[in-house]
Amino acid sequence: MNEFDERYSTAEDAIIDAFFILIKEKDFEKITVADVIKKAGIVRSTFYNHYENIPALVNAAEDKTINDIFHMMESFHSDNNRDLCKSYFLAICNYTKKNPFLSSLLESARGDGFFEKAMTMFHQYVTQMTDIQTNKKVSKEKYSFMIAGIIGSTIGVLHKWTAEDFESPAENIADILTTIFLNGILPFMI
Repeated sequence: MNEFDERYSTAEDAIIDAFFILIKEKDFEKITVADVIKKAGIVRSTFYNHYENIPALVNAAEDKTINDIFHMMESFHSDNNRDLCKSYFLAICNYTKKNPFLSSLLESARGDGFFEKAMTMFHQYVTQMTDIQTNKKVSKEKYSFMIAGIIGSTIGVLHKWTAEDFESPAENIADILTTIFLNGILPFMI
């Protein structure tokens, strides 16, 4: 990576981080370019070198969040191991709690576009996983619906948790998600 590329990445990270901080401080719809550049410590032209406007920044924040979650999903292979499964769901819970953008989407109706984009990506992942799946007792279609079920139940639990302002410890939520996965979905997939 040359010096210019490094600066570009650093400015982009600063802009997204500033946006995430601002979400904690004010209503999502009220965040302006001026707010972002002030919080990021950059000039207006730097913002516009990276993003056309706030909706473009929101789109980038969505993509970053989806990619972060996707990378966690890719590394998860439960093997019916409760501790391993719980550590995965704990990572998801901790990520949700520390990512104010994701938390705000889970709490509101404006997350529809994000979740549609996320579900499309997860569907592609499921399709890829079912193509390499070795268990032939479960059809690809059934496996795909089971994965969709666990994604839906996970989003539902995380929605409730964020709506309650993370009142329950992350470990408790991870335990609930682990139980749902190991007792509710996994037995039908193997």
